[in-house]
Amino acid sequence: MAIKITDECINCGACEPECPNNAIYEGGVEWAITDGTSVKGAYTMMDGTTTDADTRHAPKAVDIYYITPDKCTECQGFHEEPQCAAVCPVDCCVPDEMYRETVDELLAKKEKLHL
Repeated sequence: MAIKITDECINCGACEPECPNNAIYEGGVEWAITDGTSVKGAYTMMDGTTTDADTRHAPKAVDIYYITPDKCTECQGFHEEPQCAAVCPVDCCVPDEMYRETVDELLAKKEKLHL
């Protein structure tokens, strides 16, 4: 499953540079699939909708850092554990029960993001 950042976030920013998929954004910042990935053109999101990789999407949070589940792979294929959780000083990077994915699904998403 993807990782989420809880309301306990202190906005330290330690997690953002650790994400190999650029799935972590500062609160209030729009996100795009193409940010930090090799994706170009049409991209199918987790909910089945299609978007252009360059399209900017509304922030998932305004006051705290957030993780977009469409880009989070829990660091599968990169690291042994999610790096955001490993560096978070207040343990606010936790599994997101709304997005349950197997290791194989996470690895497939990684391959899709990094052609």
